[in-house]
Amino acid sequence: MILYRPVGEQELALIAESGYTVFPPRLPGQPIFYPVLNERYAVEIASRWNIKDKRSGHRGFVTRFEVEDSFLSSYEVQTVGRAYHQEYWIPAGELTQFNQHIIGKIEVIRAFP
Repeated sequence: MILYRPVGEQELALIAESGYTVFPPRLPGQPIFYPVLNERYAVEIASRWNIKDKRSGHRGFVTRFEVEDSFLSSYEVQTVGRAYHQEYWIPAGELTQFNQHIIGKIEVIRAFP
């Protein structure tokens, strides 16, 4: 399955350090990792929220990556607003396993300011 993840500057730097192969551990106070199911939603977050966030460096990026379907089958799709606001909620403690099921590289497909 192709998924998207809106990230800020610091998170992108950590992804780059990994060779664009894994997402970094969640920070304290961030109990879930939420990859989203469509580019439209990821663009909305990156362009409207990340650019306003000091911790994101006032920059927003949209990443695209593929995850094994069989791994995602144990998670439910969450709709958190409009019909296209769909994401998976991966508990922070399961992010290592999630990363192990990424196929290929994480690519940056959009950047905002």
